[in-house]
Amino acid sequence: MPDDTDLTPQDHSGETAEASSPEPETPQSDDSAAETPADPGRDALIRLALTELQQRRDALQQDIDSLNQRKLQLEQEIAGTFVGQSDAIARRVKGFQEYLSGALQGMAQSVEQLELVSQPVVVQPSPLDQQAANGQEDANTADPTPAVADTFRPDEALIRASFERFTEQPDFYADPWKLRRSLDQSDIAVLEDWFFNQGGRGAQSSRGNRPRNVLIGSALIAILSDLYGDQFQTLVLAGQPERLGEWRRGLQDALGLGREDFGPNSGIVLFERGDALVERADRLEERGEVPLILIDAAERVVDIPVLQFPLWMAFAAGPGEIYDDDNELL
Repeated sequence: MPDDTDLTPQDHSGETAEASSPEPETPQSDDSAAETPADPGRDALIRLALTELQQRRDALQQDIDSLNQRKLQLEQEIAGTFVGQSDAIARRVKGFQEYLSGALQGMAQSVEQLELVSQPVVVQPSPLDQQAANGQEDANTADPTPAVADTFRPDEALIRASFERFTEQPDFYADPWKLRRSLDQSDIAVLEDWFFNQGGRGAQSSRGNRPRNVLIGSALIAILSDLYGDQFQTLVLAGQPERLGEWRRGLQDALGLGREDFGPNSGIVLFERGDALVERADRLEERGEVPLILIDAAERVVDIPVLQFPLWMAFAAGPGEIYDDDNELL
């Protein structure tokens, strides 16, 4: 019995200890509940800041859209006003100033004008015409052409070697002042007649269009550059900027030249007027230099003084070549 009474209090004390053990956890749950009310205020501030930023972004976007619309309106107004049109005209005028405007095909003189080319040779002969062979007994058969034709006889081997090279495949990477294009036999025949029959001065039939004529002129320049070196300069007479522009581009392409090769102190000079060309040729001869004069096929009238110089070639229109007042091929 005493043992039973002793056990009873021990069991009660154990139950008491177990019941009191969860009580310390109650204040911890109260602390966490106390922190919860602070979160809604912070979220409200964040939402307010985001709302303000969105409003500012929308306002900036509206300003940008408004400026873009204004920009488009200004561009349309400029395009339809005199300022916009004058800007387009200025760009076109600049092309004329640089002789780089569009290419116009042209033809040259009529059969009647061919007589004008041949007359100055008799009326005002050059010094080369006075090299006629002495000792001809019959004055009626006397002809200065054989003496003139002998002008290039000493260099015939070099010239004919150039002809053979011109008929080969084009050398697109040849040195400047060398022909980078090839010629056909009809072109070679023109050059051969000009060198060995006309003695370097006379008219030749147009090759049908200006690019073909420019190619013939390029071949002449390549050969004469080898013969005369730095004492040689080419003068081109073509009357209008667009024609000179086509000559310039053709010579650049065929001879591998640059812009620096065209000008008063360079290898090629372009002229719109015959009197200016004559003045330049006179100055070259005074300095002991040799001018080559190339006359475009569109020149209907050639000044007689131009034909007095020792080296010139005029491209003359054939019977089937006709052009109007604007020199457009019909």
